[in-house]
Amino acid sequence: MTTTTTSGLLSRERSVAKPGFNRWVIPPAALAVHLCIGQAYATSVYKTALVEHFGASLTEIGIIFSIAIVMLGLSAAVMGTWVDRNGPRAAMFTAACFWATGFMVGAVGIWTSQLWLVYLGYGFIGGIGLGIGYISPVSTLIKWFPDRPGLATGMAIMGFGGGALIASPVSTALLQRYDTGFDPSETGSVASGPAVAMLFVTLGVVYLAYMMFGAFTVRVPAEGWKPDGFDPSTIAQKKLVTTANVSAGNAIKTPQFWLLWVVLFCNVTAGIGILEQASPMIQDFFREGSTSAVSAAVAGGFVGILSMANMAGRFVWSSTSDVIGRKPIYMVYLGVGMVAYLALALIGSTATALFVLLAVVILSFYGGGFATIPAYLRDLFGTFQVGAIHGRLLTAWSAAGIAGPLIVNSFLDAQGTPGELTASAYQPALLTMVGLLAVGFVANLLVRPVASRFHEPEGASAAAGGPTTKEVSR
Repeated sequence: MTTTTTSGLLSRERSVAKPGFNRWVIPPAALAVHLCIGQAYATSVYKTALVEHFGASLTEIGIIFSIAIVMLGLSAAVMGTWVDRNGPRAAMFTAACFWATGFMVGAVGIWTSQLWLVYLGYGFIGGIGLGIGYISPVSTLIKWFPDRPGLATGMAIMGFGGGALIASPVSTALLQRYDTGFDPSETGSVASGPAVAMLFVTLGVVYLAYMMFGAFTVRVPAEGWKPDGFDPSTIAQKKLVTTANVSAGNAIKTPQFWLLWVVLFCNVTAGIGILEQASPMIQDFFREGSTSAVSAAVAGGFVGILSMANMAGRFVWSSTSDVIGRKPIYMVYLGVGMVAYLALALIGSTATALFVLLAVVILSFYGGGFATIPAYLRDLFGTFQVGAIHGRLLTAWSAAGIAGPLIVNSFLDAQGTPGELTASAYQPALLTMVGLLAVGFVANLLVRPVASRFHEPEGASAAAGGPTTKEVSR
């Protein structure tokens, strides 16, 4: 099998850490990338503006987000082995270029009123940047923190959940600056299309700079490195944790991989159902004549709160999984999540505080599920090619990126006109999410240790990221 590797400043060899390197420098480098690509969670801030600018439906505008998530999963799956082989520096650099280009092409689409260009730019091109940028820091941090893989993946991925925490208020402020007629404090005020285009250009330039900082700061540990005082034999004492390794090619042949695929799909579809519709959703739940009215500015603040929950859940719940185990923590995500979704559907509109509390719990589990899955994969399949395995599993996110918005937007389009909906319009979609979480709960219960026939021969995975003898012969 022919392989391609990078050379020069972006090569893996140039990014190997020297003796005495402080591993705590790596999390900020990972965050620099994930906080930027996490902007994908702030699309609801300008979603209504795009609906009016293009004269499109919620479903048609929601396709932009869906394409981006589909491309995230597909690019992560296709490029996962390349990322493992070439290292995080080349991957982060590549991700930055795709992500920034996606914004620029999307801006041209808005200026020219060509929706297909927004699909191509933010959705297709930007989505490739999302996928490569998402997985590149994860396997690196797992290697730097073999003693706390849940903590490591939480640190890597919490930035993606927190990206909207920064992007949401910044986007609102920039839209107001670029469109003086837009007042986010007034209910029903919508920014113009050209203002959204200028926002895209600004975000593309700023994100490119920050992601390049992460790319040239990150390092990989030298072969054989381990933290002081860490005894690798201790991980074998934990249930479902293996000291063996499984290649990416063999991992997809195991039932464990597909059970986790179902778990991730169900958890993500349910979370996207709220997150992608967050800003208009709280306004619809508390429209005039209900308990209280919610302005666009308050709705934008709600998106920020959900981003905090998403980000905190990725760190707190994933770190907790180091203590109680991955399988039990997913029982919490999916089991308690079912109860929270049911309550949101039936009584969520009775009080704003209750609505926010339930949404915060749901989004913390959504984020926690994302952050814990790489550690779950590491437990079951080992560290060899865990980045590539993670990339292939993220095709579940691609499927969820279509299913989540499609379920919610299809129900809402059938219920009435955007801007005139109420809480009852959301009940069918929310109850559908309860059923999805139940399916994921059962799939997680079925997870068992990986059979030894899928393990790599002793010493075959010594050169992490390189192809095994089995794979070369296929």
